[in-house]
Amino acid sequence: MNAIASALPRPAPASAETAPSYADQIGALAERSLLLEVRTWPKPGLVSQVDTGSHTDMDAGTFHRSAAALRPFFAELAEAGLQNRDMSALRKIGLRAESAMLAATGGVNTHRGAIFGLGLLCAAAGLRARGDGQASLGDTVSRRWGTDILAGPRASDSHGEVVKRRYGAGGARQEAAEGFPSVYEIGLPALREGLRLAPNDAQAARVHCCFALIATLADTNLLHRGGADGLRFAQQRAQTFLDAGGVGQADWQQAAEQVHRDFVARRLSPGGAADLLAMSHFAMALEPEPAR
Repeated sequence: MNAIASALPRPAPASAETAPSYADQIGALAERSLLLEVRTWPKPGLVSQVDTGSHTDMDAGTFHRSAAALRPFFAELAEAGLQNRDMSALRKIGLRAESAMLAATGGVNTHRGAIFGLGLLCAAAGLRARGDGQASLGDTVSRRWGTDILAGPRASDSHGEVVKRRYGAGGARQEAAEGFPSVYEIGLPALREGLRLAPNDAQAARVHCCFALIATLADTNLLHRGGADGLRFAQQRAQTFLDAGGVGQADWQQAAEQVHRDFVARRLSPGGAADLLAMSHFAMALEPEPAR
């Protein structure tokens, strides 16, 4: 078991006595995953404890307040999974979570994407703890709720829906319905690779994961801020960092800081990658590491 996963809760068989405490553990893990995302630095264009990146309306404190406000709703989503609730029930919890987030941040959208993606993983953790199988959390989401995710109501004026129509990007719904391939095929392997490149440096592993996600993801936040050119620039800069060795470079932090400054100069912010970084950390704590 790796250094990230070893200190975090593992699924336990559900029962009338253990279900509430397990749901609370999942809520705490979700909050911690969000806090570790914002405490990771350097992340290109994103808010951290060091600076506000490409943002002027939020800082690390905003994210901390948001994560604390969301913790009970993540626990509630895990409990809903334990009860095998349908997507309509999960959506209602998510809407209340969003209201709590906006109240905590003074109307700033810090974690709307995480409420959706991380919230579904919390529900899947609850469902899996029922003893209904050993599928990954992503596969559990896809099998149980995937059809309803794609068929659900859409906010036609949201950034994700606008760029989907303009650029054909799949967005968060498609990602969730397919079982979060960006988490399982990119995020988790990159976290594990980062730990091999920089042993005992969990922050470096998260930086490596963030760059891997930026290099690969058709991030709707980047498309919204920078269009196709902005997305291409972001992916190329992230891939160049990885090709040079990622966090295995002797001067990796300076190289990552330069990419961060380049993103800020263009006002680019890969918010989708930030959400998936938190989700990858959450999944890493609850999924077995494949044998090597």
